[in-house]
Amino acid sequence: MWLSLAGLAQAAAPLDDAAAIRQVMAEQQAAWNRGDVETFMHGYKDAPDTTFVGSSVRKGYRDILASYRAHYATKEQMGRLTFSGIDVRLLPGADGAVRYAAVTGRFHLDRTAHGSVAQDDGVYSLLWEKTDAGWKIILDHSS
Repeated sequence: MWLSLAGLAQAAAPLDDAAAIRQVMAEQQAAWNRGDVETFMHGYKDAPDTTFVGSSVRKGYRDILASYRAHYATKEQMGRLTFSGIDVRLLPGADGAVRYAAVTGRFHLDRTAHGSVAQDDGVYSLLWEKTDAGWKIILDHSS
């Protein structure tokens, strides 16, 4: 079977999108493990409708960042984050272009102190949007 360069690029694009999302998550994990909440948040879309669902629903990038700062006030409370079982499902639109992705998996925090959030293990589902600035989380449901 013969593929043109354009066809080859299209065939490789889904792998590139999934790899790009995994790269953002690796960068988030590294930032968290340095105690750098601000850089961790770069994986989220800076928009008023970005949503985090956990023990409550928080809307807006700034509110989500404030919540992370309040609940994980010290590096000891943040601990060491590990993502596992990451499953990336690309969601093409009617035109075949991928603009969104659903990502599920598990998280684990290995830490010596707890703030107001005592949970160390859980699952997440993330809705990602492909933006001009790269892949960004627009909905995070972690429990």
